[in-house]
Amino acid sequence: MKASEIRDMSADEVRAQIQDRQEDLTNLRLQLATHQLEDGLAVRKARRDVARLKTALRAHELGVHQLGGSDSAGSEGRE
Repeated sequence: MKASEIRDMSADEVRAQIQDRQEDLTNLRLQLATHQLEDGLAVRKARRDVARLKTALRAHELGVHQLGGSDSAGSEGRE
């Protein structure tokens, strides 16, 4: 997943993608442990996708970068 694709998503879509990718990562790690995983780089790619998504979401919350979509939720309401 590219950073430009992430920037086009709303904050809610990014949160959903984080959850999906973390579930995928769990499944990939299980497959790796049971020697069923053919693509050894899939775990690394999934882990980096999660990090990329979390970084974009945090930057949005801090107001450094805006995510696409009409979602204006971020750090409002906290403190």
